[in-house]
Amino acid sequence: MLYSDILYGSHEITGVFETLIQSSFFQRLQFIHQGGAIFLVNPQIRHTRFEHSIGVMLLIRQLGGSEKEQVAGLLHDLSHTAFSHVIDYVLNHQEEDFHEKWFAYFLRQPEISSILEAYGYTADEMLTGSFPILEQPLPHLCADRLDYTLRDLYWAGLLTLKEIHAFLENVMVYKNRMVVTSLAAARWIKEKYMVLNQEYFQKKEHLYANQKLAELLRELLEHNFLLEDDFFQNDTHVINLIEFSLHARMKLDKIRSMSDFNPIVPSNIILKKREIDPEILEHGRVYRLSERQG
Repeated sequence: MLYSDILYGSHEITGVFETLIQSSFFQRLQFIHQGGAIFLVNPQIRHTRFEHSIGVMLLIRQLGGSEKEQVAGLLHDLSHTAFSHVIDYVLNHQEEDFHEKWFAYFLRQPEISSILEAYGYTADEMLTGSFPILEQPLPHLCADRLDYTLRDLYWAGLLTLKEIHAFLENVMVYKNRMVVTSLAAARWIKEKYMVLNQEYFQKKEHLYANQKLAELLRELLEHNFLLEDDFFQNDTHVINLIEFSLHARMKLDKIRSMSDFNPIVPSNIILKKREIDPEILEHGRVYRLSERQG
């Protein structure tokens, strides 16, 4: 199949990738917004886990990663629940790792595991394998972190495609790690990651949307109007259930209109400080941006 990605252009997708994408578990991601509840207050920001997951796979491919690592990239967000990380706020998972606890369960579902096995892979390989292009702890760059940074900023109107494509020309893999090839590129992506945190993740309107939706969903769970299983469907499924209740629908409409928006961030919201320190490859040597600057 021919797939067109807003960041990486058109690509022919076949074999294990096409079969996994066509599975019901992966198709579900088309209806799970990457930004949680942000789309309720900013309808322009509507990109999904589906787009991000395929994007991560394409980025790994573009950087020369193995087919296995591309498969891992495609599947890395398979277990995300409705409204992405909002479930973490509903259930008080401060590490924002609820979906990770269910990852093995999703990979071992017969529909997914049988596809993997048909192409010579196993769920256990995806769970225990080392995929250094896909995932790295902060402050490193990796395919997952880079894709959501560029994609979120693009849809928020904070980056242009021209800027993104120019930066990607300075990204490569060296000794299984993502590096940039110039000091200017390292400074640029560090700054843009700061913008992502300050003007996207921590934007007061976005915090409001996620907090208020989490409060509503928690209330509906406590009254058994929603079940935890509902979150393993998608955003549309949960919103349709909310629409059945006049009380819940009115609260959802208040979020959309931001009628009770308060620009003061509540003290119970923990604003995580996230920074990256890109590795730069110059003249056969790798060093961190902080080494060059400090």
